[in-house]
Amino acid sequence: MNNELSLLGLAMRAGKVLSGDELVLKAIRSREAALVILAGDASANTQKKFRDKCSSYQIPLLIGYDRDALGSSIGKEGRVIMALTDKGFAGLLRKRIGDSSEVEYIEYTGAEG
Repeated sequence: MNNELSLLGLAMRAGKVLSGDELVLKAIRSREAALVILAGDASANTQKKFRDKCSSYQIPLLIGYDRDALGSSIGKEGRVIMALTDKGFAGLLRKRIGDSSEVEYIEYTGAEG
């Protein structure tokens, strides 16, 4: 597992990761999400839904890795969507990502904190 994804495991143990469609949507709407992470192998409809929602609420969105890598990073089975709810973890993850070849898309929508 790479460095960025090991940070997700640490955030999970700290209780700062939400996963699953409904929980993440709720966190976006309540602006609790500091960073949304979407698997690169998510369906086109799922990608559009979360791109639109994150853009609307100005939540940074990262699309990359695959569902198995994201799931194993937090000790669960495959995960398509996750949200980091801590700005410190979100900022650290964004710094570590840099030029990762596994990240297809990252959109900072003005909520860079």
